[in-house]
Amino acid sequence: MTFPLRRSRARRAAAALVAASALALTGCTTGGDPRAAGEGSVGEPAASASPTPAPEPAISTNLDDEAAVPVNRLVEVSVDRGELARVVVRAAGDRLEGRLAGDSWTATERLEPGLRYRVAAVAVDDGRRTTRRTSFRTEDLPLDRQTFPSIAPLEGETVGVGMPVIVQFDVPVRDRASIERHLSVESSPRQVGSWHWVSGKEVHWRPRKYWEPGTEVTVNADINSVPAGNGVYGQVSRSVSFEIGDAVVSKVNIATHTMQVFVNGERRRIMPVSAGKPGFITRSGTKVVIEKVRDKVMDAATLGIAKNDPEYYRLDVEYAMRVTYSGEFLHAAPWSAGSQGVANVSHGCVGMTTDNARWLFDLTKRGDVVEVTGSNRRMSLYNGYGDWNASFEEYAGGSAL
Repeated sequence: MTFPLRRSRARRAAAALVAASALALTGCTTGGDPRAAGEGSVGEPAASASPTPAPEPAISTNLDDEAAVPVNRLVEVSVDRGELARVVVRAAGDRLEGRLAGDSWTATERLEPGLRYRVAAVAVDDGRRTTRRTSFRTEDLPLDRQTFPSIAPLEGETVGVGMPVIVQFDVPVRDRASIERHLSVESSPRQVGSWHWVSGKEVHWRPRKYWEPGTEVTVNADINSVPAGNGVYGQVSRSVSFEIGDAVVSKVNIATHTMQVFVNGERRRIMPVSAGKPGFITRSGTKVVIEKVRDKVMDAATLGIAKNDPEYYRLDVEYAMRVTYSGEFLHAAPWSAGSQGVANVSHGCVGMTTDNARWLFDLTKRGDVVEVTGSNRRMSLYNGYGDWNASFEEYAGGSAL
């Protein structure tokens, strides 16, 4: 009967030992919440030892919220963590070029109108790869909201030292500064020059002085999708390269009825000429050969002269070299041979013998210079390639920049 009592005392002794041990362990802690030692309160799960995973990188574009993206927008793709490993942007089978730099990618080309572009981007962060695919559409642009640039001189053409660079647009440019920032003229050797707007449809560039013979020139009209104002954008970018040939400069003196022709500064020929008579006086100033025509019919009706007017004429002319839009030419004039070197009897053109005209025609190219003196009728800046009839400072004042 004594055994149960012993077992009860043994249990109490064991319980006391456990309690003492618990107190001893408690005395070894630094105090505070017992959960800091890994113990939880009754009903609470023990804290996990595994760290919370970092969120995946978020890839975004600067076009996410736009329904119709303007074509002048440069696409940007970025990631908030890690780095971009690859970005591909395509539309209609063509890939949009861009520059990748760490956590961002920026397009180096502008967009085309009315296309669906698809973007595929891959980001890497601590060994993990994240991919995002998205798309956007650019705004539609009818042709009357796109302006096309035509450039003179032509690709591979050799021109004279007075030839201006001419860029013409089929739809008017309202924001001239925006377009001009994307026009450039590069030359070797380098020559300082300026743009000058003739109108909203035409802009010229000329160097400070005549081009140096042998200069190689490249014109860049990087206007594709560039805003031209009034909702119009550049339609396409173009580039043209040409060369400056020998310096052919003809000097006409209306008062002495002579013309001297110089090639690279050396005088090659002096010839008698006949210029415009009273009422049709030839303009003084610096002119540039615009075009050459081997045989041309000249009709006074184009000058507003009626067929019943005593001044009316219709002539078959050889070796015609146009120097103004209004109708001044250098050409063969055998009918005035007796007046050449003596009197001015033409309707504004500079006439010479057929032999002299043939020689000059064979020597001449577009852009060659004709300097005319001896009359009080002045050449204008816009009557042909009249770019040299202003000081360089006045000319540069016609730039939009």
